[in-house]
Amino acid sequence: MSHNFEAQRRETYNTFRDMPKGMKKLPERAEVDFLFYPEEHDANYPALMKALSAKGFRCGRDDDLVVATVGPIPITPEAIWTHERVATEVALSFDFYPDGWDLGLEE
Repeated sequence: MSHNFEAQRRETYNTFRDMPKGMKKLPERAEVDFLFYPEEHDANYPALMKALSAKGFRCGRDDDLVVATVGPIPITPEAIWTHERVATEVALSFDFYPDGWDLGLEE
């Protein structure tokens, strides 16, 4: 089964479109975390993290998820999607799948 990048892109753009009115304003720039989960139990985490690092992401793990961080970058749908697409293409080649993104903001 092939990945539907267009649906993933729409979801990112819709996140911005559907933000509640009156919500705290987003920063102009911030770090963004992209999350990926493995398809298999014997997933090759080190290889994926090395490949993502080669593309400029800082990588870590949160339980089974790989967290690929970039930035600070502009917090716009276009900027986020540009990095999300690159990270997703790399992750899919290692049988990891996207599980969303979030801003690496401390509250």
